[in-house]
Amino acid sequence: MSRKTARNLPLHLVLVAVGAAMAVPLIYALLSGFKSTDQLSRNPIGLPDPWVTGNYTGILGAGDFWRLVGNSTLIAVATAVLVVAVSALSAFSFARFAFRGREVLFTLFTMGLMFPFAVAALPLFLLLRSMGLLDNPLGVILPQAAFGLPMTIIILRGFFRQIPGELEEAATLDGCGPLGFFWRVLLPMARPALGTVSVLAVVTSWNNFLLPLLVFTDNTWWTLPIGVQQYQGQYSADTARVFAYLVLAMVPALAFYSVAERQLVGGLTAGATKG
Repeated sequence: MSRKTARNLPLHLVLVAVGAAMAVPLIYALLSGFKSTDQLSRNPIGLPDPWVTGNYTGILGAGDFWRLVGNSTLIAVATAVLVVAVSALSAFSFARFAFRGREVLFTLFTMGLMFPFAVAALPLFLLLRSMGLLDNPLGVILPQAAFGLPMTIIILRGFFRQIPGELEEAATLDGCGPLGFFWRVLLPMARPALGTVSVLAVVTSWNNFLLPLLVFTDNTWWTLPIGVQQYQGQYSADTARVFAYLVLAMVPALAFYSVAERQLVGGLTAGATKG
């Protein structure tokens, strides 16, 4: 064994252990969904014998599951579009304009990272009720976008500040105003950073449980996390069926992340090494 391999061995062992800790529960849940509850109680670790596909096909054939997927997708995409659009304009102002109180205002935004949602739950519920936004997707989209602004503005501001001032001067000489420079030059160059914050916004919205639970009392607009909770309560005696539902609920998020992983890592790397 070479000296370099010996030095890296502890790191490799740690990575293998972390990977196993993440993969083993997923594989166990996947295989458990192919069992009956009786099989699961008699043989919780072994392979299914026989393989029971009815748990998965029954859920996929139900319209309720696809309605939950559609609701989660709509809310996540709308939240990402709103938070990225508002944050990009705000970060542009904080990064490229010098005005009185800029740093104080930016500090107020960053303080939003320390504001837990649980503290705002009751005031937010009363506010949404007074605005008539309960059982309305906007009642989830708008607060999610608001809570996503601090992190998104911080990431985009750091990226926008790395854009050389010479580019802005050249754009001004070519007749571009501030908005023209923002739209034609800055946004195309910031595409990796925009992709990164978009992925973060979608994943955060998709996994949000408390806010949809607070806003939606009618099951018409329930999202997947709420659906998982309700399904567990409804089929608490059918453990194998619950495992199948959990796996299917995770598939959209895992598929999206596997597709967007390169964009997420590339955007963070570009922002870290630029300049």
